[in-house]
Amino acid sequence: MAFKIGYLLPTRERAMTGRHEAAPLLELAERAEAIGLDSVWVGDSLTARARYEPLALLAAVAGRTRRVEMGTAVLLPALRNPVLLAHQTATLDRIAEGRLILGVGIAADVPSIRAEFESCGVPFEKRVGRMMEGLRLCRAIWRGGAVDWDGRWKMAGGSIAPTPHRPGGPPLWLAGHLPASLARCGKYFDGWMPNGSLPGTWERHWAEIKSAASAAGRDPSALVGSAYVTASVDEDPAAAKARLDAYLESYYGVAALAMHSRQATFAGTPAALKDWIAAHKHSGVQHIVVRCVGDHEEHLQHLVRIRQALN
Repeated sequence: MAFKIGYLLPTRERAMTGRHEAAPLLELAERAEAIGLDSVWVGDSLTARARYEPLALLAAVAGRTRRVEMGTAVLLPALRNPVLLAHQTATLDRIAEGRLILGVGIAADVPSIRAEFESCGVPFEKRVGRMMEGLRLCRAIWRGGAVDWDGRWKMAGGSIAPTPHRPGGPPLWLAGHLPASLARCGKYFDGWMPNGSLPGTWERHWAEIKSAASAAGRDPSALVGSAYVTASVDEDPAAAKARLDAYLESYYGVAALAMHSRQATFAGTPAALKDWIAAHKHSGVQHIVVRCVGDHEEHLQHLVRIRQALN
């Protein structure tokens, strides 16, 4: 299996700077495909970190591309009615002709995200149970046919059309690297998408996920291991780090040092980025998704050259 490199569209960054036009984002998605990257991704947030609605934007990306995979990094299913989510994603997977991947998560416990859940009428403390049941219901609906469901949501012989392009629906990749998330991923999900695991810890966590999959009677080799990282590239490493620190502080509203301890981040030269991504590949990462800090066209060129070198 070829090592894949994906690119995160700057949906949040454009909203932060008051640039709300969609055309430049779609052009970046087309550019990522044209130069040979493997996937295009979008984030998800309502009020906590306002940005484009991810499924609507990915529908536009699907209509403008033909080859690249596309996904959410990551979607918050607990904020959505699962019957509606199943319908939206089935339609999107049809438009994309089976290129959709749903990265999903439960969200960090910070005040702005708690407020976001409250604004949607969703109990923050119940988000794990809501996500898991909601995704089980999505999968039941995606299989086609009448669905009976008696839980948080009720269905009596309900169904949707169309069903997804891929039988059973798009693959679900779970974010998170705490022990409960790793166990959940191995038991129930199709892939793993953390944003806070560096190569050494990633490899250890991935082994725990595969062990959980085996214990649940699943084939661990069928799961996909990915990583979500943030990179700032410059021939001057100090300039790259200064730009990355300023970005993280503006984006999250906390000290950059705190974010470096929580997320996988890189600042340095193009050659050093190649070595850093290669270390992820050697740890077992199959698909890396890069959030770029700085000139996106320049970063895309670096990424495609790295992809070519590592394959």
